[in-house]
Amino acid sequence: MDLHSKKIVGYSFSCTMTIELIKRALENAYCIQKPDEGLIFHSDLGTRYTSDEFAKTIERFNMTHSFSYKGSLCDNACIESFHAILKKEGVNYVRYLDYKSAKLALFKYIEGSYNLKRIHSGIGYKTPQKMEDSYTCAA
Repeated sequence: MDLHSKKIVGYSFSCTMTIELIKRALENAYCIQKPDEGLIFHSDLGTRYTSDEFAKTIERFNMTHSFSYKGSLCDNACIESFHAILKKEGVNYVRYLDYKSAKLALFKYIEGSYNLKRIHSGIGYKTPQKMEDSYTCAA
């Protein structure tokens, strides 16, 4: 999640949480967004995020890795809020036929609804995409 625009910029889907999964999500975000230098990647202290393998990926993209404080609930509030919204609007009331249909539905929710249509009071009642457009067009 880009904290300025609230846009979900990188994600990946899998049945299990692995280092490869989070590396793919980061690579997805990096390749699509084509960011400038000086980016900060913030995560919790989970073993996958603190691994040497993931540290090499962060280094390869010339990012700074920021970590939550142990036991701090507020450090990841933005992404936890997104997960709650995703569950309420895109997961809890749907019965998926299989993994492939769930993956497609989540992709459609993120790209077609959350980023493009869902307004946020914290960014002036704009959608994440409109917010991103307002600062990328101004640059």
